[in-house]
Amino acid sequence: MSDGMSIEDYLAQGGVLTSPANAPPRYRGELLRIMARFVDSELAGSAGFADMINAAPGIRERIAASRIVLQKAEHAAQVLAIMGDFGADVDRYASHYPWGERVARDTPGRPARMGDDMRLSVFHYPLQDWTDAVVMNVLMGTAADVQLQELTRISYAPLAEVFRTIAPREAEHTRLGLEGLVQICAADGSRSAAAQSVAFWRPLVAASFGHAASPRFEALRKFGLRHTPNEVLLSEWTAALDAALSRVAIEPN
Repeated sequence: MSDGMSIEDYLAQGGVLTSPANAPPRYRGELLRIMARFVDSELAGSAGFADMINAAPGIRERIAASRIVLQKAEHAAQVLAIMGDFGADVDRYASHYPWGERVARDTPGRPARMGDDMRLSVFHYPLQDWTDAVVMNVLMGTAADVQLQELTRISYAPLAEVFRTIAPREAEHTRLGLEGLVQICAADGSRSAAAQSVAFWRPLVAASFGHAASPRFEALRKFGLRHTPNEVLLSEWTAALDAALSRVAIEPN
């Protein structure tokens, strides 16, 4: 950063930060919000999928489900460590909320935030059975693949590096989910149940991309915390998901 240039101008021109000491107050707040949303969603996702391990139809599937549960918790821990650099109380964070708690599936509208829980709203809903869990993993995993590519470009360099290590492991979770969905849809009568789960989860996952033309996007873009508008990310997810669903002959909604 050149002499006389403000931190804000430096970030707006594509600069990166490497230490909390250099972060302006609003930047710190927005960065912590992004990290908390990711950590809470990973912890909630891990807790929800853990309940499905024993519902898996075979040993191979149980191993895959266990790996997903473990790695999501590990990913949360990696980002939480960076939150600790910004003063977050990491020792109490993971236990301050029952991450497996869910609302009823027929709860209308968007669930209200529960205390300080910052999870994406899709993680407030329960998984019904193995097929439902696999479908949700495919839909949300495909969304995470798109969203993580955005996060790997974030202007806080230590966090961007962590997301670059997380992204391929999350992509593997999506691959395992799609592999499981192919097997489910090959069984007689199972494609209909999978299609019903797709119809339930698709709008909830789509909502995780936020509103089109979000007024907050421009402020985040100037900080280098966002680069691609919500509607573009949503479009990328839609195309990727439709391609995945075509493999199992489930018509896109």
